[in-house]
Amino acid sequence: MTPDTLRSKLDHLPHTPGVYLFKNSQGEILYIGKAAVLADRIRSYFQKGTDQTAKTNLLVGQVTDLETMVTRSELEALILESNLVKRHKPRFNILLRDDKQYPYVRLPIKEDFPRLSIVRRVQKDGALYYGPYTPANALRETLKVIKHVFPLATCTIDINGTAERACLEFEIKRCMAPCTGNQSRDEYHQIVKQVRQFLEGRDHELLDDLRAKMERAAEREEFEEAARLRDRLFKIERMLEKQRITQTSATDQDVLGLARRGAAVDLQILFVRGGLLIGRKDFFWPQSADASDHELIRSAIEQFYNKDGQPPREVLVPADLEDIALIEQWLSDKRGEAVRVLAPVRGAKHELVLLAEENAASAVADHLRDEELGRQACDELKRLLRLDHPPRRIEGFDISNTMGNQSVASMVVWEAGEMKKSDYRRFKIQTVQGANDFASMKEVVTRRYGGANCEPHRTTEDLARPDLVLIDGGLGQLAAAIEGLKEVGQQDLPILGLAKARGEKEERVFLAGRKNPISLTATAPATHLLQHIRDEAHRFAITFHRKLRGQSLIASKLDQVIGIGEIRRNRLLSRFGSLDKLSSASDDALQDAGLSAETIMNLRKTLSQ
Repeated sequence: MTPDTLRSKLDHLPHTPGVYLFKNSQGEILYIGKAAVLADRIRSYFQKGTDQTAKTNLLVGQVTDLETMVTRSELEALILESNLVKRHKPRFNILLRDDKQYPYVRLPIKEDFPRLSIVRRVQKDGALYYGPYTPANALRETLKVIKHVFPLATCTIDINGTAERACLEFEIKRCMAPCTGNQSRDEYHQIVKQVRQFLEGRDHELLDDLRAKMERAAEREEFEEAARLRDRLFKIERMLEKQRITQTSATDQDVLGLARRGAAVDLQILFVRGGLLIGRKDFFWPQSADASDHELIRSAIEQFYNKDGQPPREVLVPADLEDIALIEQWLSDKRGEAVRVLAPVRGAKHELVLLAEENAASAVADHLRDEELGRQACDELKRLLRLDHPPRRIEGFDISNTMGNQSVASMVVWEAGEMKKSDYRRFKIQTVQGANDFASMKEVVTRRYGGANCEPHRTTEDLARPDLVLIDGGLGQLAAAIEGLKEVGQQDLPILGLAKARGEKEERVFLAGRKNPISLTATAPATHLLQHIRDEAHRFAITFHRKLRGQSLIASKLDQVIGIGEIRRNRLLSRFGSLDKLSSASDDALQDAGLSAETIMNLRKTLSQ
């Protein structure tokens, strides 16, 4: 597009709310923004004499075209901008390097016998949702406490009180067997009420209720029940002591804190639910000196909450936002009730923001230290392998099988200082029979660098070429991988094998054309980096292998059931996932899966053997 065409567009901009997209000469979207008045906002970029940041000047110097989208309101513009940034990820926008859906705990309180489940999408279905829990170990810890303390049902059977006998969970007092009629709906919902109090941080109410019940049980000389309630009290109090950070409010809050160190910026979000810290999320930008606190906070809020999650009632931020009322309206619409965005300057809420900022300051120091160690590791690898430049992208491979069965391979990727999980790939070994790691390694390397398909139905052709290939294994695995590279014309790819000699602690690097390995210093950054990639490849391969092995076990059992063929077997595998879930499924659930009464009877008979 010519400068005259761009000037013509600048002269005919709409005076309405909307979204604008700046593009370069190749049509790449450089930046997406919103405006209450498109004409005023866009022209401000191109006015001479204005005091612009270096980043803005660099952006404007590359813009050769622009596109506008008119909306009926500034709120619609905000929503459209968030969706477009999420889809296109323009390089001049402040981007969160994380697009995962975060886990929530779902409690369907309208059911007769509700059970907890983990979901990643919050829906308006009458159920209660708690979270988000991140990192995942915060969720695991919470569910572990609930399972040990509150006797809720954890099975998947249809609870109607007609089961002939209770399962093991009843024997160890982790369920009161409502399936057999041993526990009424009202009694079960008393436990549900306690779980709600726990998840919502209403610990005073919960503990008072439990103490009163314990005392009443003791007065009735029901000492076993009183002891059980006493143990429940102790476990809950111990859990709450670990998580309690504020006694001032039971309001759900997300607390944002920023910290800068040179050009690097870290933003922390603390998830506080009912006064309990249930998790946190960290976002790091290594080069954001030109971005203002307002831009970083606003971008984080827009992108983080532009998911299927649910905003809390309060979002605490470290600086006032210019369009705070608009953001509150957007978050309130997502939640279905009022959400406040506050920048507190004193009191308990300000202390929470300071806590988030302390976490951000610690995190930015950790990130910079990790980056420096990564640079040192790459420099060491450059010298060790005589590379032209330090490796920026390393791909690691591993093989996993059990006695030659269900043989699989994994590929993991380290890029620019971190594991890039979106580029991970996994492979079912197709051409090798039995336990032959050498031939399996040759196959997977050939398929990766020859552009063949991998699991699950994905290709490797769209992946960037690595600067270094890491093979888990010694000379045999390395030689097989090199042979695979030659077959697909990629013999110039730098490659190494990493292994330990039996009984030794030192890692050894095996190189092409060199018989004797190089021993690595245990404390060297290069050693730590290679070990980390190798261990991640091993973990990823083992996880995939166990999944296939579990599915194979189910399939072998189902093959014995009269009335279940290959197509129906695969449907059952996809729907239920495990033998335990399949065997505990209700007749109604199995009928919904397409099984007749006779087939269900045959299935139960086979699985009980």
